Amino acid sequence: MVSFSVLVAASAAGPLAILHFFGRDQVEVESWIHFGFLAFGSLAAATAALVLTVVGARRGDGRTVLLGTAFCVMTGILAVHGLATPGILTGPNGVIAFSGAAVLPVGGAILALSALPALRRPTSVRPLLWLQGVLVSAVIALGVIGILVPDSVPGVPEAGSTPAVVLLVVGLCFFGAITLRAVRTFTLTRRRADLVVVVGLVWLGVALISQLLLSFTDFGWWMGHAMELLGVLMVGIPVALDVHRGAASRPLTGDLRAAELVAAEEAYLGSNVRALMHHLAAKDAYTEVHTRQVALRAVQVGEQLGLSGGRLRSLAIGGLLHDMGKLSVPTEILQKPGALTDDEYAVIRRHPEWGRSLVRELGGFPAAVERLVMDHHERLDGSGYPRGLCGEKLDIETRILAVCDVYDALMSKRVYRDAWTEDAALALLREQSDTAFDSRCVEALERVLGEEHRSPEPAARLVHRKPHPAAA
Repeated sequence: MVSFSVLVAASAAGPLAILHFFGRDQVEVESWIHFGFLAFGSLAAATAALVLTVVGARRGDGRTVLLGTAFCVMTGILAVHGLATPGILTGPNGVIAFSGAAVLPVGGAILALSALPALRRPTSVRPLLWLQGVLVSAVIALGVIGILVPDSVPGVPEAGSTPAVVLLVVGLCFFGAITLRAVRTFTLTRRRADLVVVVGLVWLGVALISQLLLSFTDFGWWMGHAMELLGVLMVGIPVALDVHRGAASRPLTGDLRAAELVAAEEAYLGSNVRALMHHLAAKDAYTEVHTRQVALRAVQVGEQLGLSGGRLRSLAIGGLLHDMGKLSVPTEILQKPGALTDDEYAVIRRHPEWGRSLVRELGGFPAAVERLVMDHHERLDGSGYPRGLCGEKLDIETRILAVCDVYDALMSKRVYRDAWTEDAALALLREQSDTAFDSRCVEALERVLGEEHRSPEPAARLVHRKPHPAAA
C-alpha cells in the first residue's frame, strides 16, 4: 500500500511539476497535427465506446451502458474539438474552446452517476440508451453547427477566467469522487488493471487543469491533450477487458463488496488461495464450506465496523485460510463420526500452528493473514489457544474472525447435537461478550444478519451447508 500511494502521488506530482515549470512555455504546433491526433484518435475511441454500450445493453448491464455512454460522449466531444481545428475544415470558431472545456467535466459528471444504484440495474438500460442517444445527437449537432456556422458557438470559457476556474473545481470534484471509488476497489482487488484505472483518472484530473487554465499556444495545453486521450484509454481499456471476460467492471462504480472477494477468490485473491481451497475441499468438504461461510461473515462484519479496503482483503484471505492447518490433521480424526477423545482433540488444537507454517512456507501472504490463521481460536480473556493471548494483543480482525468462526460452528449440525438456532447462537455470543468475545463484533454480526433477513436476496447464501460427522 505504501508503494501504491507513492505511485499514485507520483502520477499526479510529475505532470503537475511539468505544468508548473514548463506549462506556459510558448510552442507552435501545426493545425493538422491537432486535427489528426484528436479527430481520428477520438473517433476510434468513440467507436469502441459504442461497442461497450452494445455489449452492456445485450447483457442487461446498466453499469456497462452508463460507462459506455460516458466514454462515448467524452471521446465524441474530443473528436468535435479536433474537427473544429481552425484552418482545416473551418476557420476561427468558438466550438473549439467550448468543446475543449466541456470534455472532462461532462464525462466526469456522467461517470459520477454510476454511484447511483438505480442506474446499474437492468431496468435502467433502456433509459440510459435514450440518454446516450440524446447526448450523442447533441455532440454531433454541436460539431456540425460549429463547423458550418463558426460564429454560432461562443468561445467560452476563456482560459483562466472565473467561469473556467468554477468549471475546473466542479470537474475536479467529479473526478475526485470517481478516483476515490477506484482507489477503494484497488485496495480490495490489488489488480494491476484497477491500478491503471486509478492512474488514468489522476491524469484526466491533471489534464482538466491544463485545458481550463492554459491556452493553445502553451506547452502545457498540448501536454494536457495527450494526457486526456491517454487517460481515457487507461480508464477505458481495463473496463473493456472486464466486460470481454463477462465480468462487471467495478473501479469506476466503486460498488465491489468484500463478500465478493470470498465468492470469487481466484479472480480477486489469487491462484494460491484458490489452490488451497481446492485441496481443503478434497480433504474435507465440510471444512471448506465452513471456511467460506466464516470468511463471508467476517468481511461483512468488517464492513459494518468500517475497516479499510486493505484490511478487508486481508480478512477475506485470512477467513478463507484460517483452517488450512486441518490439511495436516489425519483424516480419521478430522472426519471421525463421533465425539473426539482428549488425545484426538489435542491434535485438532494444533491446526492453527500448522496452518501458519503452511502459509509461511508458501509465502506471498501478509503478516495480517498469518496472525488470523494462528490466532482465530484466541479469546479476549486469555482462555483460547494456542498461545493464550488476551485483550489488546488481539487485533480487531482476529476478534471478528473468532466471533464468526464460533457462530458458524454453532449453526452446523453435528452427530452429537443439532444445529443451534440463530437466536440461540447469538445469545451465547452476547453472553460471552467482553469476556471471550468483543461486543462490537457481536453487535455488528447481529446487524449483518438483520440486514440479510430484510434483503430479498441474502448475499451470504453462497454455498449449501452440509452436516459434518466430526466434533472438531
